[in-house]
Amino acid sequence: MSDEENMFNEVVTVAVAEPKTKERPKNKPKRQPPYHVILWDDTDHTFDYVIRMMNQLFRMSREKGYQLAKEVDASGRAICMTTTLELAELKRDQIHAFGRDDASAHCKGSMSATIEPAEG
Repeated sequence: MSDEENMFNEVVTVAVAEPKTKERPKNKPKRQPPYHVILWDDTDHTFDYVIRMMNQLFRMSREKGYQLAKEVDASGRAICMTTTLELAELKRDQIHAFGRDDASAHCKGSMSATIEPAEG
């Protein structure tokens, strides 16, 4: 065999260094801080009003709406929902826009609601 043929028949082993790669931390999306939507008690609105409002605005069942109405009546306030700031603001505004309670003669308007940061 000639040198030329030997050159093609030789097996050449070459060591190749693997590139060092840093493990990237998984980019988890940042969670928005949670906010509570708080419904405040008053003497102008009936339990039926609260139940109907909770059903229409928060899709709560009648039973859950009743439980929330009892809580607001007993403690003066109740958390309707815990969510992002943007949605909490929307729900607060919807409560304010819900209107008066036609079953209550001395009712002049909607119930009061606020938002506050949730511990979290």
